[in-house]
Amino acid sequence: MSGARGELEILPDPPALAERVAQWITDLTRVRNGDFAVALSGGSTPRLLYRALASNRFAKDFPWPRVQWFWGDERFVPLDDPNSNYHMAWTEMLSRVPVPVSRIHAIPTEGFSVEQSARAYETELKEFYGAERLDPKRQLFDLVLLGLGSDGHTASLFPGSSVLEERERWTAAVTDRTPERITLTYGALENSAHTAFLVSGAEKHAALDGLLKGDQRLPATRLHPGGELRFFVDAAAMS
Repeated sequence: MSGARGELEILPDPPALAERVAQWITDLTRVRNGDFAVALSGGSTPRLLYRALASNRFAKDFPWPRVQWFWGDERFVPLDDPNSNYHMAWTEMLSRVPVPVSRIHAIPTEGFSVEQSARAYETELKEFYGAERLDPKRQLFDLVLLGLGSDGHTASLFPGSSVLEERERWTAAVTDRTPERITLTYGALENSAHTAFLVSGAEKHAALDGLLKGDQRLPATRLHPGGELRFFVDAAAMS
């Protein structure tokens, strides 16, 4: 089905959604030669996806040594904190598969202020990309995974935040939330060959409906990826 700005696929439940997206990502990585850069998301739906990718069904076919792992946002907590997006991805997937440590690019949260953390991650992204400015013709990421909050936020781009207006920097500190956060800005998130929203649960229905209808009050709607856009949602979120 065609959504407001991309392809919409409805799965019966969260496990089915995770299996479908795991297969889609595996297929994407296997047809691409060379490095494949992914920006990961936090949340309950990605947790099931990460478990699926690390399962016997997918792990044996996934080109782990060729994939570079980044994060779309992070809570400003230690990386071993249960609330850390890095910690969740590490526990559920990265610690269980043959990923070279040099290809895991966690957002640094220890020994920095939240502003310093954001700037350090922007520097790392620029070093990986090899340029100071993003070029629409050369993607920073091959794949960006995103969730959707019941308030319409995605990554750590929340309603009413000044970060929504940031178009120069690649990352930003979010200081009006507890805990504080670091997020990629629209410019960095949009610079991807493929972007996928993963949405599950009845509590997300109103936000998903607004996103698909193009409600500009929602931060997620204001994201305009330069490449392919997909929505993988479960029946509860659609009903």
